[in-house]
Amino acid sequence: MPGYSLLNSEFNDFLFAPIGEERNEMPLSVLSALTRLGIDPWQEAARLTRLPKEPATQSLASMIEALPGGRWAISDSGAIAARLVQLLPSRNHAETSSNAKALSVAAGSDLRQVIFALAVMWLIFAAMWGAVLIMPANRAQPSAVNHTGMHLTNAVSPP
Repeated sequence: MPGYSLLNSEFNDFLFAPIGEERNEMPLSVLSALTRLGIDPWQEAARLTRLPKEPATQSLASMIEALPGGRWAISDSGAIAARLVQLLPSRNHAETSSNAKALSVAAGSDLRQVIFALAVMWLIFAAMWGAVLIMPANRAQPSAVNHTGMHLTNAVSPP
């Protein structure tokens, strides 16, 4: 079973449009039909949008013909496909949308890099500040007393 992904919502008019009724009188949407054929609906809608109208209509008509159990005549598949292809976003809209999406992804990537760099800088700053706070304010300097002649023992001297 292929993995399905919701790539764009600009295809909703097309994907949720009815192809026709099934034999049980339930409406069959393009989304359901493509899913039954094992095709990712959003990717297929994007592919059909990139095609000129006639090849898109022929491609969709052949998919509709492959569907079992519809209450429509196979000879109607071309007319059904032509009606559905009209619901796809216009070619200019699709190109503009994909360009806008590419720009927003690039801007989001740049923003993520800036946020990451700031987070790293703040972590370094916090680590340095923490090290300063942990260090005692007045470090005891080693005394200059010579301890070489002292003898240390565990014995306690009497009072």
